[in-house]
Amino acid sequence: MEKIDKLDRQILDIISLNARIPFKDVAAQCGVSRAAIHQRVQRLIDCGVIVGSGYHVNPKSLGFSTCTYVGISLEKGSMYKKVVDELRKIPEIVECHFTTGAYTMLTKVYARDNEHLMDLLNNRMQQIPGVTATETLISLEQSIKKEIPILKKEDL
Repeated sequence: MEKIDKLDRQILDIISLNARIPFKDVAAQCGVSRAAIHQRVQRLIDCGVIVGSGYHVNPKSLGFSTCTYVGISLEKGSMYKKVVDELRKIPEIVECHFTTGAYTMLTKVYARDNEHLMDLLNNRMQQIPGVTATETLISLEQSIKKEIPILKKEDL
C-alpha cells in the first residue's frame, strides 16, 4: 500500500463524513484543484484505502425491523470457509466475521420479525453442515454507526 500523506488524510476525513460531497467542495476545503482531488481519490481507490461507496438503505424501510447478531459455533474451525459459502446464500445475513472467543463466527442478520428470524435460525443457519450451535442477540437500538476516524500521522 502506498503512503498516505496529510492531504490524503484530509480528503478521507471530509469524504468519510459525506461521500456525496462534490469534489469541487473538497478541493475548496483542502486548498487544491478539483483535478488534484479526483486524482487523489482515484489513487486511494486503486491502492485499496477506499474500498467502497454508495448509498446505505435503511432496512426498516424495506420491512426488516429485527436486527440480530448471531454467534455460530462450528464443529471444527477448519469448516469456516464452507460454512461461509452457505451463509452467503442467505440474503438476510449482511455481515460475517471469523472470531475468537465464545463463537467461531459472528453474523449480523436482518429479519422482518421474530417469526422470520426463527425460520432463518432453525431452517437455514442451523441446517448448515458443521454448525453445532447458535446464540442470538437481538439489537434493540443502534446507538453508534460511523467510519473509523482519520487520524493524523502524529496521532498514530
